[in-house]
Amino acid sequence: MIDDAALRVEDFQEEQRRTLNVLRLAVVPGQAAVAGSVAVVSLLASDLLGSDRLAGLGGAAFTLGAAVVAIPLAAFMRRRGRRPGLILALLAGALGAAVAATGGQLRWFPLFIVGMFLFGSGQAATLQARYVAADLAHEHDRARAIGAIVWIGTLGAVFGPVFTPLEKDVGEWLGLDEFIGPYLFAGALFLVGAIAYALLLRPDPLVLIGGTNPHASRARPIKQVHRSFGVIRSSPGAPLGIVAMAGSQAAMVGVMTMTPPHMEDHGHDDLSAMVIAVHILGMFGLAPLVGRFVDRVGAVRAIQYGTMVLASGTVSAVAAGYVPAMLFIGLFLLGLGWNLGLIAGTTLLTASVPQEARVEAQGTGDLTLSLCGAVAAFGSGFVKDAAGFHMLSNAATALAAAMLIYAWVTQMRLGRAGLSAAA
Repeated sequence: MIDDAALRVEDFQEEQRRTLNVLRLAVVPGQAAVAGSVAVVSLLASDLLGSDRLAGLGGAAFTLGAAVVAIPLAAFMRRRGRRPGLILALLAGALGAAVAATGGQLRWFPLFIVGMFLFGSGQAATLQARYVAADLAHEHDRARAIGAIVWIGTLGAVFGPVFTPLEKDVGEWLGLDEFIGPYLFAGALFLVGAIAYALLLRPDPLVLIGGTNPHASRARPIKQVHRSFGVIRSSPGAPLGIVAMAGSQAAMVGVMTMTPPHMEDHGHDDLSAMVIAVHILGMFGLAPLVGRFVDRVGAVRAIQYGTMVLASGTVSAVAAGYVPAMLFIGLFLLGLGWNLGLIAGTTLLTASVPQEARVEAQGTGDLTLSLCGAVAAFGSGFVKDAAGFHMLSNAATALAAAMLIYAWVTQMRLGRAGLSAAA
């Protein structure tokens, strides 16, 4: 007679393979939409405003949009499942791309900002995909599953900026301004991802593991965040997971957002899209290896290594001066450090909270991540304009150092409590 538990595990493994395949298909266009827009957002904002001082507002708006959506999206998924939540977020992102394109073409900056805020819903959906990958994963393979989905986003994330010049040309051929074309393509790509989830993400992985509750509380977002932070604070490891994700995001976004204007200042704007492409390759390209590494050494130790790689990238960006080749190296390392922080932080957070509170805690994690990214994107223009790009990179280095210290403290606390680095 076949053991029911063994059969259940085998069924979950088959559904996990199916889920990962669907995510691989749907994540690529979503990442391409986000990355293609990132390559031009600060340039378009600077062009509309005539100054770099507020050029980070565009990036801040869409990361803030992702932050605001994170908690309602998590609550919606808790009641309805992953599939309808992902579809809804991507559709909102497509609408945002259309609004941002309209605002840019009309040279009406407030409308552009509204569009970028809505665009953040698409970013929220691409972030949530890594949690979907973890739903059915065995605890010892969780980081590997997350890494597999982060990695497949490389295709979209790298090709997005690479095709940006062509998208610009198509937009100009249609009679639009220089930076509008990428937003039209972004909207179409979000729609492709939504269609893929609608047709193929069946059965819903969160429903399959019993993680949904149609009668779950519809508490106000602020109350939900307060409740989730209470659960997170009660775990020895979960706060570090949040810090690793949010701190890595802030350091990466702040430096990355101002890299194209920095290069433009020194006559290398023709290379900025390629630098961003190499940076995004660092963010996603080694994710499968990073996932295996996290599973092998533990999430806390992986976070420590990630902060050191992150700092090496920001130091290289400062040492680059006006040499584009060094910026390629620095931005690649910056992306790789972010990748380690994201995968290890996600794994640690997911493993550290009970299943009944996991979806809401994940939403709170993405809320914190996106808010920190929004603050970094918004402030990056001010720091660059007032003190220079090198001071912006130095601030990111200091943040990485603080994260490293906190990871060491957490490791000692877990050791004294007799817990593993992934608990």
